[in-house]
Amino acid sequence: MVKIRLQRVGTKGKPHYRVVVADARAPRDGAFIGIIGHYDPLTEPATIVIDEGKGLWWLQHGAQPSKVVARLLAKVGVMEKFAASKGASGQIEGAE
Repeated sequence: MVKIRLQRVGTKGKPHYRVVVADARAPRDGAFIGIIGHYDPLTEPATIVIDEGKGLWWLQHGAQPSKVVARLLAKVGVMEKFAASKGASGQIEGAE
């Protein structure tokens, strides 16, 4: 299974995270398939940069986001686009 999750980078006490696509069996800071963004919780407000196209593509191809990443994707609007594309494709399939 492929997961979209956070990979910690940065020094002790100053966390910074990459939003990565990785095999679910890989360790938190281990091998990953690709980087789709980054998250810095220490800035005010928190910095969230996610490539919407890549995030949407991975979601459409079955990647499962972690709880935290799902919240981040919702904040930048990717989850809404995914739900809309999922609903639109469902209507097309039902019409045939």
